[in-house]
Amino acid sequence: MSALTFNLNQTPRHSINCSNLTPDHLAGKTADEIAAMPINYGNSRVSVGDLFEISGTDTQHIVFKNTSNKLDYIGASMSSGTITVEGNAGAYLGFNLKNGEIHCHGNTEAFAACNMVNGLLHINGNTGDFLGAGSEGLRKGMRGGTVIVKGNAGDRVGDQMRRGLILIEGNAGDYCGSRMIAGTIGVLGNLGTYTAFNMHRGTLLLKKQPQLHATIQDCGTHTLPFLSLLFKSLAKYDTQFSKFSTQRVQRFVGDAAYKGNGELLILS
Repeated sequence: MSALTFNLNQTPRHSINCSNLTPDHLAGKTADEIAAMPINYGNSRVSVGDLFEISGTDTQHIVFKNTSNKLDYIGASMSSGTITVEGNAGAYLGFNLKNGEIHCHGNTEAFAACNMVNGLLHINGNTGDFLGAGSEGLRKGMRGGTVIVKGNAGDRVGDQMRRGLILIEGNAGDYCGSRMIAGTIGVLGNLGTYTAFNMHRGTLLLKKQPQLHATIQDCGTHTLPFLSLLFKSLAKYDTQFSKFSTQRVQRFVGDAAYKGNGELLILS
């Protein structure tokens, strides 16, 4: 069977809510049934077939082609299968992802991996603010799974993150790891201001030392053998982090304004 493919047939003027275009919702449906499904387009409701040309039959492997940053909620609450986005995606990519894999070949808007529970989200380009954070009104950010970003990320990466792994090969914006409860965030590029602001627990694994505020405390240089195991465990992913082998780090703890149980490890 060939992958179920959604080819956007026009440049959208409004956001399109793609939350129902997942393996969970489409299993067992024919192409005609899928085309007749209602979908939110801005403030109106239209049929999926009005916006997409549909081909293929394998609902466990979904492909979006000719995409736009107006395609929001791709892979929302998905629990199985794979989704490939051959271009840019909108906001809330992988929202509440429970399992499965999403691979975006372009850039995404804000709130990617928001409230993510498990699975793998791979972004080849850049992503917006609040990567792996909690959505509006909720106090639980990312709770598991793995996110790999080959480009840059915006502000508030991992805000209120509780579990899981985020690896960013480019830069991250301001307030990276803000209000973080647990989990690991790795960044190879530069970071903005107020890194680890109000961080409760968890680990920031950094290649470059950012400008740190007064309540982040320097604990000196350490040898941490577990890092070798961590880097080896990443060999199954397409990420620069798997190429590291160093065990030497400059360790900082904080935020001391909130008990100081978080840690920042600056790789030698």
